Amino acid sequence: MLMKRLLNLLILTLVCAISHAQPNPVKATVEQREVNGHPDLIELVFTFAIDKGWHVYGPENDGGPIAMTFNAEKLEGAKKEGNLTLSPAPKRVHDELFDCEVTFVESSAKAIQRLRLTGGAWKVEGYLQYGACNDENCMPPTNVEFKFSGELKDSPSALPIREGTVTDKVEKPLDNEKEAIEDKQDSDSIAQVTAPSLTGRAGGESGSPLWSPVISELHALDEASDTQSRSLWGIFLLGILGGLIALLTPCVWPIIPMTVSFFLKRSKDDKRKGIRDAILYGLSIIVIYVGLGLLVTLIWGPSSLNALSTNAIFNLFLFALLVVFAASFLGGFELTLPSSWSNKMDEKASSTTGLLSIFFMAATLVLVSFSCTGPIIGLLLVDMVTSGSVIAPTVGMFGFALALAAPFTLFAMFPTWLKSAPKSGNWMNAIKVVLGLVELAFALKFLSVADLAYGWRLLDRETFLCLWILIFSLMGFYLLGWIRLPHDEDEYDDEGNVIARPKIGVTRFLSALCVLAFALYMIPGLWGAPCKAVSAFAPPMWTQDFNLNPHTVEAVYTDFEEGIAAAQKAGKPVMLDFTGYGCVNCRKMEAAVWPDARVRQLMTEDYVLVSLYVDDKTPLLETVEVTEGDGTTRKLRTIGDKWSYLQRSKFGAQTQPFYVLVDHEAHPLAGSYSYKEDVDAYVRWLESGLKKFRTPSPLPLLGGE
Repeated sequence: MLMKRLLNLLILTLVCAISHAQPNPVKATVEQREVNGHPDLIELVFTFAIDKGWHVYGPENDGGPIAMTFNAEKLEGAKKEGNLTLSPAPKRVHDELFDCEVTFVESSAKAIQRLRLTGGAWKVEGYLQYGACNDENCMPPTNVEFKFSGELKDSPSALPIREGTVTDKVEKPLDNEKEAIEDKQDSDSIAQVTAPSLTGRAGGESGSPLWSPVISELHALDEASDTQSRSLWGIFLLGILGGLIALLTPCVWPIIPMTVSFFLKRSKDDKRKGIRDAILYGLSIIVIYVGLGLLVTLIWGPSSLNALSTNAIFNLFLFALLVVFAASFLGGFELTLPSSWSNKMDEKASSTTGLLSIFFMAATLVLVSFSCTGPIIGLLLVDMVTSGSVIAPTVGMFGFALALAAPFTLFAMFPTWLKSAPKSGNWMNAIKVVLGLVELAFALKFLSVADLAYGWRLLDRETFLCLWILIFSLMGFYLLGWIRLPHDEDEYDDEGNVIARPKIGVTRFLSALCVLAFALYMIPGLWGAPCKAVSAFAPPMWTQDFNLNPHTVEAVYTDFEEGIAAAQKAGKPVMLDFTGYGCVNCRKMEAAVWPDARVRQLMTEDYVLVSLYVDDKTPLLETVEVTEGDGTTRKLRTIGDKWSYLQRSKFGAQTQPFYVLVDHEAHPLAGSYSYKEDVDAYVRWLESGLKKFRTPSPLPLLGGE
């Protein structure tokens, strides 16, 4: 009964954790206020509330990301007084990717534009445009619309007279929702969405079907896509692998015979009871570790799990944590929990009976084996938390616990198997050393993320590869017995003399061969070779100073309809690349994933690539007013606004990079793809869309009425 309640509680907790919604990253409000003592001055104040991990770029970003700009479309009876200012002062950093200085604000800030009234009635109408990014995605250029009017009189108290439906404070979420503009006096200058190039909810019946929303189709493909399921299955299998490795460590393997013997002696004449107790013991281990995975999800929160993967400070913490774990496995020190914890659990197991006794025994095993399992669990949780999936820690811990608990149950059911099991020995310490070096290699991956975020350029691609080559070479030398560490036990000959270089087994020799081959495989990467096996871990190719193999993929088309027409003529599917000139991670994908030979061949030979820049400031021939799905309106002034609206209205997305594969009717062929420097996953995604495009649709049945 207790076990059932625990499982129900864990399931309920997981459902609650997943149900949390991710909030909007940026909200902006605008208000007009007077300047004390200056009746002829007013200020338009834009207040930003920015989620943790996101930042909004300031007005001084020439040649870099989206700069904040104040745009007055109508300015009657007033003129600008000075430039747009930010409070507090924005941070200034040098962006290596754009090779320029950029400014940005975080958390909360105000942008202030002063206007000087020239007399009589005044009116100001326009928009403030800004760009927002985190370490993984960027939003399209976002407009905060404003319209205020009044009349300048002798008394300052008469200044803030407003007309129409404009309020002092209008909330502007990041998805560009805004109040409907009810002033009809200037409607003749605004084109409604009736042209074939801009159709949809506000466009009537003459619009092009290419712009028709396919959000539900894309959502269905995203759910059916094997990318997510493969990711979760991969995490589950990774957890099982971690559990099996933990099982072979000196802290766990010797405990199996003792535990099995205890259950068999406890049951004595009732063999079924011994088997039942062993099964409950295994289930208790699973419940404890799954509870740990749930606890991680609850502590960090679903929205935080997605942001942690590229948070620079958090990645520095993970780097330090894995270095500590590596040092422990290499023999520097032992990671142990307070002995009082395991003593109390042991007392509970002895003083209770039935299910509680077995559960406390399982808890005792978890605590006692922490010195070996702790670093493995830490590495697994780090990978799971940074995977971006809310349920990844729970899925991974279930796999880990299943692999760790299964042998206890199986050996209790079949005790004779223990006779053929390998005995404890120095081979278990070799596993710890190899794991320590693996954790050290993975620690560099997290240091690389922080290095890219801060622009230190301490760990460029060639530096990273040099360190990995060194680490895996040392691993190979250790497996060959050329290097010894503190925990390695001496071996003696028949006369009791220490053997200087003990013999190694075939398995260890073959393992050393594979590890050294992997180290040699990475050496050409120092001169620009792709090294696909490590592309998901190494820094992007653009960080490499010496590259003898430059490959770039560039789009021929930057117009949606033109690209679709070219694809129809060529008989190829279309890859839509929603990008931006100021999108940092778009550049990373183009530098780290697109140059791969397989990706490059698919994109250039089998697809028509159409890049749509959502921050293209080229003005449209006329301002266009569109109606969003919730009935609000928005003005499209630039080509970038047009492509941003296309992405949002047709595909239901608004962050970049955003890739989608479509046919000649602009219907999706596969689920969408965002920022993820995984070449193999990108190739699978491109191949899945190509396969669907080439699969003929079923012919309709022929027949009369």
